[in-house]
Amino acid sequence: MRQTSQIRWWRGLLLPFSAVVLAACSGGSPTTPTTGTDTSNPNCTGTCLGTSLSNLTVADVQRVIAQGVAEAQARGTNATIAVVDRVGNVLAVYRMGDASTRSVTVTTSPDGSAPISGGLEGIRLPVQAAMVNIDQAAAIAKAVTGAYLSSEGNAFSTRVASQIVQEHFNPGEDFQPAGPLFGVQFSSLACSDLVRSFTGTPGPGPQRTPLGLSADPGGFPLYKNGTVVGGVGVLADGFYSIDKNILDRDIDVDEAIALAATFSYSAPVDRRADRITVDGKVLRFTDVEFADLSTNPQSAADFSTLTAAVGALIMVPGYTDGVIRDGTVFGQPGSGVRPDGDMNFPGRDAFVLVDETNNLRYPPRAGTDGASALTESEVRTLLQSALDVANRARAQIRRPVGSQARVTISVVDSQGVILGVARTRDAPLFGTDVSLQKARTAAFMSSSTAASFIATLPDARYLSTTDASVSVVRSIQLSSYVDALRTFIGSPTALADGQIAFTDRANGNLSRPFFPDGINGATPGPLSKPAGEWSPFSTGLQLDLVMNATLQHVLFVAGVPGIPDVATGCAGVQLATDLTSVGQTITGVRLANGLQIFPGSVPVYRGNVLIGAVGVSGDGVDQDDMVAFMGLHNAGQTLSGAINNAPAEMRSDNLLPQGVRLRYVQCPQAPFIDGTDDNVCGGK
Repeated sequence: MRQTSQIRWWRGLLLPFSAVVLAACSGGSPTTPTTGTDTSNPNCTGTCLGTSLSNLTVADVQRVIAQGVAEAQARGTNATIAVVDRVGNVLAVYRMGDASTRSVTVTTSPDGSAPISGGLEGIRLPVQAAMVNIDQAAAIAKAVTGAYLSSEGNAFSTRVASQIVQEHFNPGEDFQPAGPLFGVQFSSLACSDLVRSFTGTPGPGPQRTPLGLSADPGGFPLYKNGTVVGGVGVLADGFYSIDKNILDRDIDVDEAIALAATFSYSAPVDRRADRITVDGKVLRFTDVEFADLSTNPQSAADFSTLTAAVGALIMVPGYTDGVIRDGTVFGQPGSGVRPDGDMNFPGRDAFVLVDETNNLRYPPRAGTDGASALTESEVRTLLQSALDVANRARAQIRRPVGSQARVTISVVDSQGVILGVARTRDAPLFGTDVSLQKARTAAFMSSSTAASFIATLPDARYLSTTDASVSVVRSIQLSSYVDALRTFIGSPTALADGQIAFTDRANGNLSRPFFPDGINGATPGPLSKPAGEWSPFSTGLQLDLVMNATLQHVLFVAGVPGIPDVATGCAGVQLATDLTSVGQTITGVRLANGLQIFPGSVPVYRGNVLIGAVGVSGDGVDQDDMVAFMGLHNAGQTLSGAINNAPAEMRSDNLLPQGVRLRYVQCPQAPFIDGTDDNVCGGK
């Protein structure tokens, strides 16, 4: 994986390059941070470097691509480069060279082999008989990840994603718990009923991504005037992979090209992930710095000079028509995220999701659970209460230290129907779909009908790809996970009696490849995969539930003849064994955007009757747990006990599988900016 730059242009450069780099790494020209809330910029969190509303223009996109192309040429390789805006609209995809030379393999193995039997492992495209490819899908996923994981308080890359989604944190450190965002890679999927899709021009987001979020180095956020305006992703090395060893420093060709592309749009230095710690461990933003590049990005040829012999803009089905476009301005209605304006959540500086006509997509509404259902007033109170907790909470992954936690909060009823979504200022975009996944997961797993629902779903299909064909080699019956769970926790009626209240922290415990979490050689959790089958591309029930939908969409994007785009709804997709036909069983919205398996949700009860769930995702998983749990607790007090957290005797932390207690929630110590309260979740 190591490469040596052939040209050390920076050593002999007479121009004061250090000043240029500092300007580039500040998202533009060096400026002084503002204080307070900048009312002219809805993005601003009080740490903004600029005061103007920013977006990527056509000229910006052209410059980003041209800088990436120059670095790829200097390294003697072809690259596919994607640029997106902050809400995931694909503004351009540029492919160098001929598509027939751009084979891509999904693998966790450094040599490109497929040591894991399962999930997406080992899928290789193009299939030469059909000349289809997924380099464009990989590049888009990387670009979206860079944009979605970043904010004005933190800049995360796909290398950071790789660090925080693996079976150990840090990767390669045995006997350590899994990464804090274990499972986030399977979110913002194309089949989600929350994300949007390309309609001809950039529009309201958050937009979908063809492969979920990416953990393959080579994706970075893009900044202007201190504001996140998008992301860039690069696929050049032929592998869609992860970094299994962060103990060394890799000069990764994808990452080098992507970094060059960010020049003058790169993350402010003081917000990069390598200035942020989680559990006392420093995050890894990039293994390549500007000094490692083979070119001076500032000297890259203008986009207009790139000839057809170099490459071309390409059309990607479902994402872009091959024309470069301006991005949306985040925080304005056109982006799909705008201020609430104190309409539903007065005095809380809340943001909401809107459609093309600036109408609320998810205003507070009543549930569908009959006489016991959440009322509109209760949903509004629950969202307001959770916002209040978030606005007091200290963020884990945001600079400067002591900043408020920025999160998205979703409330659903027991059937997964969306009852309301609210965001705090500058919350990272990835948390939008994830918060809904978390809420639905808690409601689903705590219900009395989860087992019967799973029994109706079609088998998950695993593919084999060769130079000549794509075929199904294995089918997984999803109900096998129900059987495994019941045996594991010693409850023959689990998921059918509604007697256990599951949170996402508990579901995550059961979805790890080791139980207890992180203990090498331990038995896998019942919702996970055994050794030889588990990887970040093969997580267990989480992926198998959405496997068919994911494959159908990837094959559609790749251009496989006869494969249509996936419909809305991640569960219930039938993928024929010969891939000649696809279909979808109507399964409602219970798991319409998939499962999530890292913390941040609690089920909602009226007495001991399940009536919904709340999911939270943003600036730290313990903070997510606290905002969900305390938000519900405080709302219940406001409503004189009308709604509540699960009765203590129903909670999953009463279970002791293999003598190890499951977790319910875990709240941070001394969590509030405005006080010294501790153990805030205890005894509630």
